[in-house]
Amino acid sequence: MIVTTTNTIEGKEIEEYLGIVAGEVILGANVVRDFLASITDIIGGRSGTYESKLAEGREMVNKAKHLGANAVIGVDLDFETLRDGMMMCIATGTAVRVRS
Repeated sequence: MIVTTTNTIEGKEIEEYLGIVAGEVILGANVVRDFLASITDIIGGRSGTYESKLAEGREMVNKAKHLGANAVIGVDLDFETLRDGMMMCIATGTAVRVRS
């Protein structure tokens, strides 16, 4: 699945626009996850605890696959603070079928 913020894919022809797809994830404060992430910040590396939580937001790609898409174009990411300790990330884009 090709996912891009641009409205075209270089070298690919869009055959069909299948619709708008979206995915969202809400991150809440978690003392253990935040502590482990802070250790990762100190010693370096990637925070698997946050990455696994963000992986829940893959529903945009799953919805696009369900529509028969092989790409999502024009992806926009928005972040919103809901209240203290809670953040929402929303990804939206257009599901398309491109010629391989």
